[in-house]
Amino acid sequence: MSVSSILTKDVSFAAELIRQGLLVAFPTETVYGLGADATNSAAVAGIFEAKRRPAFDPLIVHLPNSAAAAQLVLEFPPAAGLLAERFWPGPLTLVLPKKPLISDLVTAGLPGVGIRVPCHPVALRLLNEAACPIAAPSANPFGKISPTTAQHVVDGLGGRIDAVLDGGPCSVGLESTVVSFMHDAPLLLRHGGLPLEMIEDAIGPIHVATSNPANDDAAQSSPGMLSRHYAPGIPLRLRAITENAVPCHGLRCGLLTVDEARCGDGFVRVHSVGSTSDLRTCAANFFASLRSLDSAGLDVIIAHRFPDHGLGVALNDRLERASRNDLPTIG
Repeated sequence: MSVSSILTKDVSFAAELIRQGLLVAFPTETVYGLGADATNSAAVAGIFEAKRRPAFDPLIVHLPNSAAAAQLVLEFPPAAGLLAERFWPGPLTLVLPKKPLISDLVTAGLPGVGIRVPCHPVALRLLNEAACPIAAPSANPFGKISPTTAQHVVDGLGGRIDAVLDGGPCSVGLESTVVSFMHDAPLLLRHGGLPLEMIEDAIGPIHVATSNPANDDAAQSSPGMLSRHYAPGIPLRLRAITENAVPCHGLRCGLLTVDEARCGDGFVRVHSVGSTSDLRTCAANFFASLRSLDSAGLDVIIAHRFPDHGLGVALNDRLERASRNDLPTIG
């Protein structure tokens, strides 16, 4: 790997690096991904090494279109096809039975592979020019706050990867929603940038998987299912959206909130991600605001929960996983 990551806007250069088996972070509409050729086991292993990611946590494979996605799986059930037709390109990952072409490292040895077509012009150009499926988790150190700008990637992985393809800020700001078709009925594995309501409107009610901390060391069915994830380096404490948030006595506290929520005086820094009437904007601002608070020299972050509907479900999922840590209980 290079001594320092290369920040570039040259898609052809980035595609050539991917073909050579190197690591390139690239933008999607959700978050920045750390990409490698999904058919090259050595390249995929480099992703796990750079992120310090455990091998039991699988990766998502990105494709330029539905036809390319279909070439990687053994079957495409009708309901999965309907979701792909309606929501691709977009923040939706489908887990389907994989063909041997995809490295077992990508899927943590499991028979299903997560695939999606991203809705970002730079990502689609990269996928077309690289001419290979690209495996890509979020481009950040494992378990930490996801990156939504190229600079976030450099801050977290600079020196560990070969290039960062700068495509500007991510528009959705939350990882993709993951739906598995590996069982008799579709199963939502991860809440994300496509709300559950929209999926159920397309294919009817589906079950939602729940995380179990006892399974954190086992092969995961999807990224983002570990009980602790997306975490800042300091304690994160949650408050109901109706609760008046106040700082913890004697500590430097920051607040992650929304325009409508109430808060007391004394916070060192306050970030509102937007209005609850526009959860898309809240989602787009979420990780950048959390990252800013994490780097502000605080002792603790207080965060208001979001309304429990639409993208608010995915935002609350991120907050809950980020707040489950081994740091001392505060507040």
